[in-house]
Order: sequence, then structure tokens, then C-alpha cells
Amino acid sequence: MRRSEVLASESVACLNKALGRLKDIWEEIGIPEDQRLQRTEVVKKHIKEEEGSTMLQLEKDIRTRLEVMMKQKSQRMQELKTLQEQDQELCDILCTSSYSIDYNVVPTLEELETFRKHIAGLTAEKERRHKEFVGIKKQIILCMEELEQLPDTSFERDVVCEDEDAFCLSKENIKALKLLLNQLEDRKAENEAVCNAYRRQIQELWDRLQIPEEQRDALSEHMISSKKKNMEALEAEVQRLEQLKLENLRSVIEAIRAELASLWDKCFLSKMERQAFTPYYDENFTEDLLKLHDAEVMRLKQHFEDHKELFEGVHRWEESWQLFLELEKRATDPSRFNNRGGNLLKEEKQRADLQKNLPKLEKILKAQIDVWEQEQGREFLVNGQKFLRFVEEQWELHRTEKERERMERQMKKSKQIEEDMMYGTAVRTPSKRRLGGNNTPGKTRKLNFTSSISGATPNSTMRSAFGGTVCHSPMSRPPLSAKVGEEMTADLTPRTIPSGALRTKASPQCNFSINSVASTYSEFAVIPVF
Repeated sequence: MRRSEVLASESVACLNKALGRLKDIWEEIGIPEDQRLQRTEVVKKHIKEEEGSTMLQLEKDIRTRLEVMMKQKSQRMQELKTLQEQDQELCDILCTSSYSIDYNVVPTLEELETFRKHIAGLTAEKERRHKEFVGIKKQIILCMEELEQLPDTSFERDVVCEDEDAFCLSKENIKALKLLLNQLEDRKAENEAVCNAYRRQIQELWDRLQIPEEQRDALSEHMISSKKKNMEALEAEVQRLEQLKLENLRSVIEAIRAELASLWDKCFLSKMERQAFTPYYDENFTEDLLKLHDAEVMRLKQHFEDHKELFEGVHRWEESWQLFLELEKRATDPSRFNNRGGNLLKEEKQRADLQKNLPKLEKILKAQIDVWEQEQGREFLVNGQKFLRFVEEQWELHRTEKERERMERQMKKSKQIEEDMMYGTAVRTPSKRRLGGNNTPGKTRKLNFTSSISGATPNSTMRSAFGGTVCHSPMSRPPLSAKVGEEMTADLTPRTIPSGALRTKASPQCNFSINSVASTYSEFAVIPVF
């Protein structure tokens, strides 16, 4: 074989070896298949010794390209290592699994970007869990201080005593933290409930036993907080008061009976329902009797709370009704017009509002009473009477009373008019116009007449009043310009006679028979006065 052929053969071998090495590098740095094809085409062009290229230039270009790719490989592997370290640290803190990737192969750009996003997500989750851990830890410490409790488990000590950054922020640990906080809060709530029950019991016993204020003030510190020492002090006070209660059974039971009577009124119990609690009338003051009274008070308190809205609504209606009646009474009082402070307008507006709102309140109460009767299986009574029937009767009584007052005013007015017409006591305003004749101003002529009354008619009020005797008017005759006729009410017909319409020439003295002039009171009322 010729030497040239040998050299060509060696060159081909070197080229194949270089291409193989190049393919290995591409594989190692993770170049995709489509880019390998493109790069192979570039090598092929260099091998063809295009114009202007030499083997040395081709070799130089390939080496330059190789150096760039090796640098990229080094950078990617370094970033992959950094991301791996961050991932491991976060996984240790969050107690999660490591990111799944082959650390021996050069990662692609897409793989590195995905890894970065994963690390960012773990970092955000770590910050969120750490913030949650710090908040829960503070609440746990406050609860333990309130309960006067020290951490007694390894987990509690890790939470309270150890460095916050050393705590494993796993999902299980966060869940255990919340469970511990809930347990402490439940114990705290139980203590507060017990202390509040003690306080209510103490307050009731103070009131029943009439404990002086200075003794109550001595316990003021424990009436606010619910720590262990407060609970112990409250419990001791309850025991002391219970013992004192047993020593003063009579006064205590009598105080409970007063409270019981108040509850009866608030719950609108009838007389029969009240009498059904026979221990109320027992005079043998024992501890068992006290327990019966306490149980009855508790039962009625619960009954009132269960139906508080209804009972308070009925009380509100009663108060509104009493105020309405009071305002109605004031509305008929003539002295109300002497008002100078604007109270008259306020009362009228208040009365109008009550008259409009009372029916609305009654409608609401009716719906509530229907529900109450369905639940209780009996009628809702107020003082032994159905409330709605009681309301109707109150309105009817009010209307009857208003009608009675109106009739009384009419009768009083009619009676006054009759008396004025009979005895001449009606107040009339004299006319300013001078009459003709020789009458002297300031003087009046007396009128004497005789009445021979015989027979009676349904309207002969005047004749029955005089009994048929002669009547001399003790009053002076009014001026002729005075208005004759007044407004009549009840069974009298209203008539108005214009001033001067019945004037006639007066004579010094005139005697006449009433029967000859008028047969009824209405006719008599318009007889001209001489």
C-alpha cells in the first residue's frame, strides 16, 4: 500500500475517532437529537474543505466550539450542584423528599429552570410554615402561662424552649402544634367556664345572704382572671358561702321566694300555676326545701331564656298600652292647652305612633304565641287569660270608655243648655248697637209673667221643671240684640236665630200663658224675650 493511502486511512480513522468523541460530548452535555444533526452537518461542511477553509482552520474552529461547550457543561453542573444543596436543606427543614434528577448527567436548560421553580416553591412553603409556627408558638406560651403549666413532653419542650430555626416544619409537626394549641385552649375554656360558674354562684349567694360590699371587694381580683389561683380562691369562697347559707336557711329561702315571685311575673304564670309549686308555702325551712326552690328558680330562668323574645314582647306591649291610655287621658284634659314647652305636640305625635305601632306589635306577638303553643301543647295565658283575647278586651274597653265619655259630655252640655234657657244664665255678649226708643243705657226692664201650665207633652221639660207654678226670672232681661237660640245636642234640634229677627216693641209689663205660645221646648227656646 502506498504511503499516501496509509496517511489517508489514518486521517479517516482520526476523523471517525474525533466524531465519536464529539458525539460523546454532545451526549454528556445533553444536546438534543435535532441539534446533533445540525452540528453533524456543520462538521461535514468542514470536512469537505470548502473554499477558503483549511484543515488547520477547521481544527481551530472545532477546538473553540469544544471549549465553549465544555464551559457550558461546567456552569450547568455547578448550578445543578447548588440547586441540589438548596433542595437538601429545604427538604431537611420541611421533612420532604429530595427533587428527582440525575446529578451525573449535564442537565438541559429546561431541566434547570424546572429545578429552580421547585426550589422557589419549597422556599415559599418554608416561610409560610415558619410564620405559622411562630404564631402558634406564641399562643401556646400564652395559654401555658394562663394555665400556669410548664412544658412536660419532649415535643412541648422543643416548641417552647428550643431555637425556632431548629424546629422541623413538617406537616405532621404543624398538625401536632395545632392539636396542642387546641388542647390548651380547651383547658383554658373549661377553667373559664368553671370560674364563671363560681362567680355566678358567688354573686347569687352574696345577694341572698346580703354580704356587705367590703367582703365582696376582697374577692374582686379573682372575679376577673381565670388562672389556677383564681379558680382555687373562687372555689373556697363558694364553699364558705354554702356553709353560711345552711346556717341562714330561712332568710335565704325567703330571698329565693322573692326571686321566684319575680320570675312568675316575668313568665306570666297564672295563680293556679303558682300554687302548683307547693314548697313555696312550706314553713319548715330545711336544706331539701332550699334545693327545691333552687331547682324551681333554675327551671323558670331557663324557661324565660327559651322564650325571652315572647315574654319581653308582652311586657313591651303592656308598657306601651299603659302609656297610650295615659296619653289618651291627657288628650281630653283642657289644661293641656296651657302648654308652653312644646310637650303637647310631642304627646300627640307619641300617641299617634303608639296607635299605629301597637297593632303591629300584636301581630308579631300572635305569630310568636302560635309557635309557643305548638311547642308547649297548651294555651299561652297572661294572668290566667289568653293574651290575645285580653288584648281584644282592652281595645273594646277603651272604645267603650271613649264612647261613655263622649255621651257624658253631650249630656252635660245638653243639661247646661237647658239650665241656661230655663234660668237665663247663659252668657251672652251684649250688642253694641243702640236700640230705638227711650230706653236708658245701663238700665233694663224687668219681665214678670204668669204661666198657667196645663197638660204635659214629651218635650215639656220647662213645664215639668216649674211644676205649673208662676215663675219670676231673677235675672235682668238681656238686650234685644243678643243672639237668640243655642246649638242643641242629644234630643234637641239645633236652631240658630239671627240677631234682631224676633224683635218687637216692648211694653212695660206683660203677662201671658206659656201654653198659648209654645207647646214644646224647642218652640219655647225661640220665643222672643220682651
